[in-house]
Amino acid sequence: MSFESVKALVESDLRQVDAVIRHRLASDVVLVNQIAEYIVSSGGKRLRPLLVVVCARACGYRGERHPEAAAIIEFIHTATLLHDDVVDGSKLRRGRDTANEVWGNEASVLVGDYVYSRSFEMMVSLESMRIMDVMAGATNKIAEGEVLQLLNANDPDTTEERYFEVIYRKTAKLFEAGAQVAAILAGASAQVEAAMAAYGRHLGTAFQLVDDVLDYQSNSEELGKNLGDDLAEGKPTLPLIYALRTGSEAQRVLIRQSIEEGNIDRLAEITAAIESTGGLAYTARLARREAALAIEAIAVLPDSAYKQALRELADFSVERTH
Repeated sequence: MSFESVKALVESDLRQVDAVIRHRLASDVVLVNQIAEYIVSSGGKRLRPLLVVVCARACGYRGERHPEAAAIIEFIHTATLLHDDVVDGSKLRRGRDTANEVWGNEASVLVGDYVYSRSFEMMVSLESMRIMDVMAGATNKIAEGEVLQLLNANDPDTTEERYFEVIYRKTAKLFEAGAQVAAILAGASAQVEAAMAAYGRHLGTAFQLVDDVLDYQSNSEELGKNLGDDLAEGKPTLPLIYALRTGSEAQRVLIRQSIEEGNIDRLAEITAAIESTGGLAYTARLARREAALAIEAIAVLPDSAYKQALRELADFSVERTH
């Protein structure tokens, strides 16, 4: 089963998710519609809503609320992208100009707020305090992750532990929440709910680790953003942290200075240093470990095409090239 096969397995569900997204984004404020549509139609993988619908089906859900839950997860992700790009000063995402580059920072932040608040309206419509609790906690963690990342910016002394705390809060937490909400919708047992949350957490961690490898290993056209963007923003990601720990004195000086200044003038040398110290291989190895833990977590589920699809999503998270 391939990634495309996974999408084909829940094609009808994904069409409903798209319909919910477009219906729920509608506003009588034209600019809100313009920016929201620009982001939603920008060609992302839609991995998070896909995760929700497949998890719900894997847990035996036969109801009709999972497209709404999947759209909630996508809305929160969309809102964070709008805010992230302003904070980071990003100009390119998924191969297109960012919304803040097209409409300005003020409009992007305010529409991000609109998308966030809309997601909470949708949560209320699911009429589940458990889901509200999980999602409120998740959005709080994501916001904290943003602040932690800001504190780590331009700090070459950022530890591996601090790095993992940021990626859990910023990325993995939303994956975890999406999988857990799917289990709650399905009325799963506490054991299965915990297993699904663990699956999402490990999947999200693997996904972000690979993203951090691709920032130095892919190409701009395929990746959809400029190579070295994380370094330009002063973000000490795991490949850099590892190279700082294991590289030569000259390599450490180069990397420290580049992180402190957010300078990518010597990106080729930095990439070579990361490769020669094994920083990319180390990060990829940890990503594969997280994917394996994700697959291990769903052992409690009965065998089905949906369980196999979850295994495939874990494999995809580490095998992808963009």
